[in-house]
Amino acid sequence: MQSLLRWSIENSAGDGSAQPPQPPQPRKDLDPGIIDMILGKPDSELMKENLAIAVDEKRSEDERLEALDNFEMLVESIDNANDLVKLNMWEPLHNLITSPSSSNDIKTQTLWIVGTAVQNNPAAQNAYLALSPMHTLLSFLNPSNGAPKLRSKAVYALSGLTKHSAPALRQFADADGWDALRGALQDSDVSVRRKVAFLLNALLIPSVPEAPRANPPNPRAAGATLHGADADAPAHADPVHPNSHAAMADPGAFATSAATRAALEQRGLLGALVDALVRPVPHGPDGERLGDAEFEEKLVHVLFTYTTSLQGELAPEHKQALAAYLKEKSAAAGGDGPLAESWGLSADELRALRKIVE
Repeated sequence: MQSLLRWSIENSAGDGSAQPPQPPQPRKDLDPGIIDMILGKPDSELMKENLAIAVDEKRSEDERLEALDNFEMLVESIDNANDLVKLNMWEPLHNLITSPSSSNDIKTQTLWIVGTAVQNNPAAQNAYLALSPMHTLLSFLNPSNGAPKLRSKAVYALSGLTKHSAPALRQFADADGWDALRGALQDSDVSVRRKVAFLLNALLIPSVPEAPRANPPNPRAAGATLHGADADAPAHADPVHPNSHAAMADPGAFATSAATRAALEQRGLLGALVDALVRPVPHGPDGERLGDAEFEEKLVHVLFTYTTSLQGELAPEHKQALAAYLKEKSAAAGGDGPLAESWGLSADELRALRKIVE
């Protein structure tokens, strides 16, 4: 016992207190690659790696497209989308869109990235607008390029960029964007027409401040990242986030309704909307299909918003054409009730629209 006591005294601190615990030392024998496999790389590193592959023309087309697809899923997170500025990625992305050496598939996938990153994200909208991209985006709506998917994704990017952004809509108008949309309502590909009608209605509806889109679930936790829509939230119940449209001091910064209404009335868009509804352009591989239920519904919603919510006035010839169309469709559907349901309207809403045009 005495020898044990002596050993204890000799190996204790001189003042009788215990030695403080030593901080853990980093392991130098661990492979960083193994750590990345276990924990996953930071999203910023994944974005850098995927963009490096995407811009490398020595890589195969499939490799570049896969990298762009991975990149698009990453910028579904609003934090990652905002990091595009810090990581100096907006310019190389835009260069992929404008480069003559980029294939239509590369351009299409990059437009998808742009549309996802700027969607309901004023910081990203302003960052991309600084590159003055409107003329480039609108140029893809020309049917002569022969790539329906490219045109469709161009409308997707335009939609994300202009929604709730008055500055973007001004740049859009300066680039003759309204004329481009009017022409796109007659596009041979009906998916392009659907997106144009949806965009017009989104721009026409009076805006209210809303919270920014939420980040999607962590793919490492959930096992997948979804290409999902934004969740709507009450305008006054949620906190105001610095990156949201609600944080803007000037309400006019996110207002698009008045400018869109003026464009409908002054740029021939009302007539184009009515014509697209009552005299649809055939579509399909051989142009054998006439009419499209989804496109029809979206057109009706634009006209409903304009005539009822905004109390806009239609020309007599447009009223006459719509009245005849509503009568024909109601008879084919078995009455106003089934017709209203097929268009996502209530019976009262359809009656209000009918009253305006008759």
